[in-house]
Amino acid sequence: MSDTDRRFMALALSLGQRGQGRCWPNPAVGCVIVQDGRIVGRGWTQPGGRPHAETEALTQAGSAARGATAYVSLEPCAHHGKTPPCAEALIAAGISRVVAAIEDSDPRVAGQGFAMLRDAGIEVETGVLADQAAQDLAGFFLKTEQVRPFVTLKLASSFDGRIATATGHSQWITSPTSRRAVHAMRARHDAVMVGAGTARADDPSLTVRDLGVLHQPVRVVVSRHMDLPLMGQLARTASEIPVWLCHGPHPDADRARAWEGLNARLIPCALQDHHIDAADVLLQLGQAGLTSVFCEGGAALAASLLAEDLVDELVGFTAGLAIGAEGLAAVGTLGLEKLDAAPRFELAETRALGGDVLHRWRRSTL
Repeated sequence: MSDTDRRFMALALSLGQRGQGRCWPNPAVGCVIVQDGRIVGRGWTQPGGRPHAETEALTQAGSAARGATAYVSLEPCAHHGKTPPCAEALIAAGISRVVAAIEDSDPRVAGQGFAMLRDAGIEVETGVLADQAAQDLAGFFLKTEQVRPFVTLKLASSFDGRIATATGHSQWITSPTSRRAVHAMRARHDAVMVGAGTARADDPSLTVRDLGVLHQPVRVVVSRHMDLPLMGQLARTASEIPVWLCHGPHPDADRARAWEGLNARLIPCALQDHHIDAADVLLQLGQAGLTSVFCEGGAALAASLLAEDLVDELVGFTAGLAIGAEGLAAVGTLGLEKLDAAPRFELAETRALGGDVLHRWRRSTL
């Protein structure tokens, strides 16, 4: 693995990140085509999942692709879907070498793309910056292998772990800089999810604002009874920006009709101990095509996701104030008796942000 290969693969990965939150159910892939050390084509998966990154880069490269090297952040697809296989497109364009970060776990591909390229006489090298690619594509792999999206749980809290006062007042605990960072995180996920209590108490819009972003994530609310305000921000904008309601198996008929009339998508989910089963919520969202979900609470939903080991990444914004024991805890009841049973995460990042502390934790591999 040469430094040149690492450099161009890093660019392909950064291009792929541009598609995050915009191309589900397809993976966010980047591609760079290099001829004699010069970039002749660049591409990334387009909104809605098509065209694919390789197609975009080959179109830009044109005849300069013949004899060139293609750097791709994921194995080129080998199956005929709504578009022909990218492996075939690379062969037809005359690419002489393909450098890929990681193999696709989709059984329709899973090494077949590499085999197709090699059979055509193309040199194939894999594993370049594979760890970074695995991280960027974790949601796609989870959807493919476990039929559920990658879950990021975001908690914005006081120093003593409270998200509101005893009266429910919560705006604003963290700084404008932190809140702007949250909007950027929303934009990189397919969906933003909250529980019914948060939707009722905060009347959130759950949109990406003030960043010049044109697309919006799906807004998901987990509400067993769909007892949400029909004049709230989510209801008023449901016809413009998707709202999905994950509800219990026997919803109130009038509420269901009302939300359907507002153009919301209703998703029935199983119950567990009289509450919506978080695992089934993610299963339903994965089957609907989502690869990544940014969960913003509340405390009960956060606890259910943690209790069922469904959180892949924690993002905390901690402010320098204390609210006290009477305030609302960031995470609801987990029923732990021993620390050994507590969900563990490994610290991946920490930095100061607008007077707050941002800390990011990933699922522990221990």
